[in-house]
Amino acid sequence: MVAVLALSGRLLWVQGLDASARAQEAIDARTTTRTIPALRGDITDRDGTVLASSVERFDLWVNQRQVSTYQQDDKEAVAAGDTGVKAAAADLAPVLGWTVEDTEKALTGDKGFKYLQKNVEPAVRNAVIALKIPGLGADRVADRLYPAGSVGGNVLGFVGADGAPLAGAELSYDDLLAGTNGKTTYERGAGGQIIPTATQSTTAAVDGSDLVLTLDRDLQWKAQEIIASAVDQWGATAGSIVILDAHTGEVLTLAEAPTYDPNSPEADSYLGNRTVSDVYEPGSTGKLFTLAAALEEGTVDMDSQYTVPYTMSFNGERIKDSHSHPTQKLTLAGVLKNSSNVGTVQISETLSDQTRYDYLKAFGLGETTGVGLPGESKGIVHDPSDWTGRTKYTTAFGQGYAVTALQMVSAISTFANDGVRVQPQIVKGVKEEDGSVRSLGEPTQTRVVSSETSQKILELMDNNVVDDGKTNGDVPGYAVAAKSGTAQVPGENGGITYTASFIGTAPADDPDIVIGVTLFGLNSFISGTTAAAPAFSQIMAYTLQNQGIAPTGKPGRELENEW
Repeated sequence: MVAVLALSGRLLWVQGLDASARAQEAIDARTTTRTIPALRGDITDRDGTVLASSVERFDLWVNQRQVSTYQQDDKEAVAAGDTGVKAAAADLAPVLGWTVEDTEKALTGDKGFKYLQKNVEPAVRNAVIALKIPGLGADRVADRLYPAGSVGGNVLGFVGADGAPLAGAELSYDDLLAGTNGKTTYERGAGGQIIPTATQSTTAAVDGSDLVLTLDRDLQWKAQEIIASAVDQWGATAGSIVILDAHTGEVLTLAEAPTYDPNSPEADSYLGNRTVSDVYEPGSTGKLFTLAAALEEGTVDMDSQYTVPYTMSFNGERIKDSHSHPTQKLTLAGVLKNSSNVGTVQISETLSDQTRYDYLKAFGLGETTGVGLPGESKGIVHDPSDWTGRTKYTTAFGQGYAVTALQMVSAISTFANDGVRVQPQIVKGVKEEDGSVRSLGEPTQTRVVSSETSQKILELMDNNVVDDGKTNGDVPGYAVAAKSGTAQVPGENGGITYTASFIGTAPADDPDIVIGVTLFGLNSFISGTTAAAPAFSQIMAYTLQNQGIAPTGKPGRELENEW
């Protein structure tokens, strides 16, 4: 009697007083939720050419417990014995391109969930679902493709096997590209089948936004081809080409060699973006900042004259030029054209250390550009209180501080933009449904020097390149304003390598495009004019044509270099 009363009481509790709670527990136990992945947005170049895209794919799966019921409700199939796993394998095998034996093995078992084949195309998925084999299903997934291969790979970055962004714009702009996953919730029976009369709900996935870069695919391709050839020719360890629109700050090209193919990043050893992450001493291109500061402060003018020996002592610190020469009588233009360290230090002595430091910072050195790519270095510019010994003087001619390739091109583009530095940007905006591009914000603009000073620096840079069709750095039909640079880099075990660069603009009298070519890891001293300038000539000529910039017809300026 005690047992019967206890069971009766429990039954009353479960079926009566606590029925709703037990029913909910049962529903919860048989309810499952599956994720519907969102597709990542495309990444395109400035003209809409797709550089990265997610294509719809499906992972096929099977609930092996249900396959045995295949065609059991078809009288003809039952009569012919064409039911169950064997019949399902015979029908499914040709769709998957498998043997019947392998297919039957995959369908046989007691697993409630097992992947059959991953990453199949929609046509295959549709054909499989059309067979209406119990227990077979498919989950939508995405496969990330990079149609241009290695073109822009260092900028685009890549995603992992799970679709997570790991580098480049894919990582920086993941919040825009990723989208929002959806989900489907349903109740399933003991065999794993969906209960058709039970509650089902689906929240659709929202695909990511399309990102429009400022890159020009054709320019990027050509630049990668040219810099790879230069690296090979001169035995450099790496190289980069940066192409900027001086007025908008848009990065048209951020090319480097070696680079990688984001379709198969595991095949390459270097997966970074050295153009924004690796720092180097700029060398003689840094002389432009010293001359600009002195001109702006009024401590020198275009008629200033200097007596320049090969070597000269400044407060006990011996400074020398790169090559031996007799004492020269050089103008301001001559100091730059001869790339004289001694002459540049004489100019720098008209300024305080703090003033020179302030100008370096104003040109954007020692700070990240904010271009929007991961791993960007801010470079190294020490406080003038730390400019002790030789550093006080070497900073005048581009040594004693470090920059990135993008930083340096951006800084020199200031002269091509009337003395205003524009923050570089790699993203043009987000593509809207109507095809328009929504900007992510205007770049920061900073006036560094006056229009007059920037014009004088352009004249000095124009004078620096002989437009004779024979000189390295020359572009036939255009006046070129540019400066080369070469600097030592301490290596392992006391060794030394060199970095050579050439940065300039054309047409010199009406500049729009600024290009910088940099070669890293040269085993011997090779000037930027020798190593980097030929590549500059090639890519500048191609860029001017690509951008539809015609020659102005004005010859290059020639200034008095000696007095």
